[in-house]
Amino acid sequence: MSKRNKKRLTRRQQEIRRKRLKKRRRRRRLVIILELIILCILGTTAFGLFKLGKMERTNLSNIRNNGLKQTGYTNVALFGLDSRGKNLGKGNRTDTIMIASINNETKKVKLVSVYRDTMLKQNGEHYDKANAAYSVGGPETAVNMLNENLDLDIQDYVSVNFLALADVIDMVDGITVKLTDEEVVHMNNYCVETSKVTGKKYKKIEPAVAGTYKLNGVQAVSYARIRYTAGGDYKRTERQRLVLKKTADKLKQQDLATLNKIIDKVMPEVSTSFTTKEILSLATGAFDYELGETTGFPFDLETPEQIPGYSGSYVIPKGLEENVIKLHQFLYPNKDYTPTATVTDISNTLNDMTNVYPNTTESGTSQNE
Repeated sequence: MSKRNKKRLTRRQQEIRRKRLKKRRRRRRLVIILELIILCILGTTAFGLFKLGKMERTNLSNIRNNGLKQTGYTNVALFGLDSRGKNLGKGNRTDTIMIASINNETKKVKLVSVYRDTMLKQNGEHYDKANAAYSVGGPETAVNMLNENLDLDIQDYVSVNFLALADVIDMVDGITVKLTDEEVVHMNNYCVETSKVTGKKYKKIEPAVAGTYKLNGVQAVSYARIRYTAGGDYKRTERQRLVLKKTADKLKQQDLATLNKIIDKVMPEVSTSFTTKEILSLATGAFDYELGETTGFPFDLETPEQIPGYSGSYVIPKGLEENVIKLHQFLYPNKDYTPTATVTDISNTLNDMTNVYPNTTESGTSQNE
């Protein structure tokens, strides 16, 4: 072979080698990019799981309902605990009881406050105030109580204490609320205990006059606890729903860094039955959810001075069956509903026990008054 041919061969071989090297480099780059993408996905998931792992988890293994399914909706029980410690399970009375119903198609959320002194059937046996269920049997008993008395299909719950709400409100730089003279006075008084329980500071509003104020965590929680004004517990639940709405509006305005700090701070103060998969699924559409109408239950009620065999004050539905029909019309306006035999039986029993019947106003106070 001539020297010229050898040079040509060498050049050709070198060119082939260069092409092969370029291909290998491209493949390596592609592999590295894919690895980075996979690592990012795994890292994000692991990060999310780490965050979620800070929550207290309770599996609701024995949830019952009256055979009804609210298809197209996700129903969640929200419990605000009058907790002075880290325990979020039974032994705590629920200072706040709410039902959040999410329309899975429109992403609209409706909130219903169940007045904590409402007399309802407990554990399918005796009758007591609604807030007693959680104390006796924890979240599972409380969810079953709501399902049995209200013909609902709640499968999950979220519980928080005073500190969780106060922390969130402080981390979104407070909420702005219009207060009456009376509300300012009572809020200042409640702040003393709320500050002691949460270990957080506040500034007393002086002079105690009506106005629009920016409330920090202690003040907002204290405002939501007020019940000794006109309207009593009914007005108190309105305040609670207002605080939640204003807090949700502020959360939507936060950047990712702030939201991350809030999650870190609040997760240990939350108890839930949601699985990690369910939480991640809900989280993907978190900013699409919109808090819509809110109300209190029962709609028509009385507060008798005395109930035979019971002591203390109770809220009595003026016909549980009639009130539950109104509840379903509020939550699911496009669905037909007929009360189950369970609700009808409970309603009749309450009528006979309390002598409070539909369309009577012989004693107590109506929510509508």
